Amino acid sequence: MSEVSIRPALITAVLPDSIAAEIGFEIGDRLVSINGQRPRDLIDYQFLCADEVLALEVLDTAGKPHQVEIEKDYDEDLGLEFESALFDGLMQCNNRCPFCFIDQQPPGMRQTLYLKDDDYRLSFLYGSYLTLTNVSQREWDRIEQMRLSPLFVSVHATEPDIRSQLLKNPRAGQLLEQLRWFQERRLQIHAQVVLCPGINDRDHLTRTLLDLFEFHQDDVPAVASVAVVPVGLTRFRPSEDELIPVSREKAQEVIAQVQDLQAKFRQQVGSTFAWLADEWFLLAHQELPPESHYEDYPQLGNGVGSIRQFLKQFQSAARKLPKQLAQPRRLTWVVGNAVEQAFQPILDRFNQVQGLEVSMVAIASQYWGQTMTVTGLLTGQDILHTLKERELGDAILLPSLMLKHNDTCFLDDMTVADLSQQLQTPMLIVGDVEHLIETVMGEG
Repeated sequence: MSEVSIRPALITAVLPDSIAAEIGFEIGDRLVSINGQRPRDLIDYQFLCADEVLALEVLDTAGKPHQVEIEKDYDEDLGLEFESALFDGLMQCNNRCPFCFIDQQPPGMRQTLYLKDDDYRLSFLYGSYLTLTNVSQREWDRIEQMRLSPLFVSVHATEPDIRSQLLKNPRAGQLLEQLRWFQERRLQIHAQVVLCPGINDRDHLTRTLLDLFEFHQDDVPAVASVAVVPVGLTRFRPSEDELIPVSREKAQEVIAQVQDLQAKFRQQVGSTFAWLADEWFLLAHQELPPESHYEDYPQLGNGVGSIRQFLKQFQSAARKLPKQLAQPRRLTWVVGNAVEQAFQPILDRFNQVQGLEVSMVAIASQYWGQTMTVTGLLTGQDILHTLKERELGDAILLPSLMLKHNDTCFLDDMTVADLSQQLQTPMLIVGDVEHLIETVMGEG
């Protein structure tokens, strides 16, 4: 990628009491270069800023260039935040996976929802998954030189023909060679398998997990962990996509199959290695594994152990709940119906507090056309349709994961304010366990 395509990085925040604040950086300034090099992304920025002496080229809000020289401690942060982690644009996906959620959305939603991210830099920085099919030789060299590890890779299948069928890309069949590349350089990945019944299940799933396990047995395992996730389908998906929803019976079959392999992995290396997403147990109507099963939660971002961790954190934090409230309080807690049974102990504990009444409304998304829905996929329209005829109490509790990051928009672009106005009820956005408890108690 040429330097011409690297945009000066737009500064969106200057942290108080930081070096940048002392020098006089302002929101709206743009960083052009560091010691004569133009950073492509946040990785370059962090690497170049590690030096003790920096010469920065900056454009102010009027577009006027400035030269700034800084002396600082090695690795000391400047205190700048940027509009994007990528200054030269997003590397988009060149695959056509039939289960891609981006292709299962209706037209007319916010534009960012249609961007297909397949960028190794976002994988390294934030844990997003990529396929490795569009990594050029220049980028492979950079991954090696800068030791960008671990990366998070969507594997789905290790058999070349099955993976190429799933990704609709002949280059997808190179995966095992790419894993050997990571192994030779002592770099790591975390893998995920989106299981599609009839395509990469049964013997294909066993083959995939055994192949990946071969790359786990070195002192620096090239494949650190694997998550097996059920395919998620919506009513907007193409009719010719050949995909079958995961049934309760299929979920039970996959759980039994993977648990047999987990026992073998633990026997050989003392680790479960391949984990099932929580959703499998919810679909199968089975108990979640105990908290000890998840080791150090290597696949938490894939929903592996997230419910069990949330319940454990709640159990600990709930010790400070009062016996009663000074003022009576009635709340409606909105969640996806996938977690209804799992979250019942939380609801029961809240309602032990005298003067507090929390009602859970567990919703399946009509918008997406699903019979079982995780909380993060609920839209404003789903909530409005379900709650409009109900008695809602003093306020509605909305988990923040329903909303766009740092925003108040649902996936369907309805805002929290719009929903509140139509339901004539205040909305309380809740995040982690501590925040949930504080908000329920009226302290947040």
